[in-house]
Amino acid sequence: MDTPAPDWIPVSSRHTYPGWVQRKAVTLCKRDQKRGGNGNVQQYRLAIHQAVLASEGRDHWTGESLAWELIGTYDPKEAASDKGEHRKQYAMLPTIAHRSGEPGPDFVVCAWRTSDAKHDMTPEELLTFCTAVVNHSANW
Repeated sequence: MDTPAPDWIPVSSRHTYPGWVQRKAVTLCKRDQKRGGNGNVQQYRLAIHQAVLASEGRDHWTGESLAWELIGTYDPKEAASDKGEHRKQYAMLPTIAHRSGEPGPDFVVCAWRTSDAKHDMTPEELLTFCTAVVNHSANW
């Protein structure tokens, strides 16, 4: 199956998109199989592409525009030498997250920082957590 980049992805990143989808599909499929999932890489690739299309370029959880020009540019060696500043530069890097936390090809697209904050929380747990942060921040 072909996974052409949506029109709203910057021209400079469109050639990177199919490989990015493939790498994400392989990684997530392998991880989910270890967690009891039974999908295959093709199903994952299609689900990722559908999640990207559905996102219209925005973070599923926050609605913020994502930095699609960053796909395929993250360098873990550079990140290791640059500490937290490198991660901050990639905060809006699009990534793939499970919609519910269950192992299987059901995804949304979000920013890297959102994925880090959400981690393995269900949508309900994320909402509870965010509500607690907002309520507590009123006291700052």
